[in-house]
Amino acid sequence: MLNRVISSVSVATFLWALAGALQAFASDPPKGYRKLGPGVETTIAAQPNPQDTVTTHDIVEIQSAGQQLDWKPETQSASTTLQALTKDIPFRHGVWYLEFSFKPLRIINVDMPLADGHMDRRMVWYMVYRVKNLGQHLEAEAKEGKNQSLAANQPSTQPVYFHPQFVLESPQFKKAYLDRVLPLAEEAIEQRDDSHRKLLDTVQMGKQPIPLSTADDDHSVWGVATWEYVDPRIDFFNIYVQGLSNAYRFEDQQGAYKLGDPPGTGRHYYQKTLKLNFWRPGDEHEPDKEDIYFGTPGQVDHEWVFR
Repeated sequence: MLNRVISSVSVATFLWALAGALQAFASDPPKGYRKLGPGVETTIAAQPNPQDTVTTHDIVEIQSAGQQLDWKPETQSASTTLQALTKDIPFRHGVWYLEFSFKPLRIINVDMPLADGHMDRRMVWYMVYRVKNLGQHLEAEAKEGKNQSLAANQPSTQPVYFHPQFVLESPQFKKAYLDRVLPLAEEAIEQRDDSHRKLLDTVQMGKQPIPLSTADDDHSVWGVATWEYVDPRIDFFNIYVQGLSNAYRFEDQQGAYKLGDPPGTGRHYYQKTLKLNFWRPGDEHEPDKEDIYFGTPGQVDHEWVFR
């Protein structure tokens, strides 16, 4: 009999303690960011390349003089003429890099207000991502020889600014969509992804310095890219991410610069850009289908390009 009484008291005490714990949990939910499981994120490591620090070009503003530069000095080497001194000149600049991680591309339906006060239910494609500054940088210093460039220095402690541009492009339908700032969609995405984590849009991200991260201190900055009115027929597409490096190349089109034009006329600049490849088995008959896969069958899943 005594054992039964003790057992009843023990069960009652346990139930009382459990009820108290559940009530405390409901009134004081867990704090901190949601911990991501293995494989949820895909990380694209930065690839510092010494060739990014130097591009070699003619100085077309001088070379365009043509025959006026075509002469042979009698008392000095031909290598000292303007024609020789302005040909194949290395243009050098320092370069920094950021690491890019992203979660699977997803779709969400959000009610957007119209000018007449009505609401429009809109399909929004989005990518939650983060950028990390590991201090990877290359300095441009002249060395012996025109085409020399330096290897990486020690990690820089200086913060880096990420001015992102995300373009979702379909070669199949020859359509391109620039990421849009959609505050209502961002709120819905935060609630769906992690209500404790603030996701920056592309404008906010450009104002946020990306501090140095170390093995012990991760100072990644989180953001979200959003697209609307994406053609539901698209199966294969690319997302181009610009701003992860300040590496660039430029090209002077043949004959684009004419003597007397402002410097730089006809010059095209190309920025180092991360290209991500995706495919989606859905179509216009299943516009809400969220099965979007990173990597295109038969192709690389990502690559660095200049565009």
